[in-house]
Amino acid sequence: MKDKTLAGVLAIIPATGGLGVHHFYLGNIDKGIIYLLLSWTGIPVVLGLVDGIMYLVKSDAEFQANYRNWFCASPKGPV
Repeated sequence: MKDKTLAGVLAIIPATGGLGVHHFYLGNIDKGIIYLLLSWTGIPVVLGLVDGIMYLVKSDAEFQANYRNWFCASPKGPV
């Protein structure tokens, strides 16, 4: 279970959001690598700010439905 507030703060802070730390925290490794590769352009800083706001305005249930751990135990296997 991921913390919505922590993900939002990691995204909004330019030093971490611009490097895609919030994506690594949420398990989106591909997006995190793209943010790292583009970090010299400043574009990920703006996108991180948008991501952070989106995370913080979502309800807890909606956030968890979108960003829960893919390896969580489930009767049907990985979710």
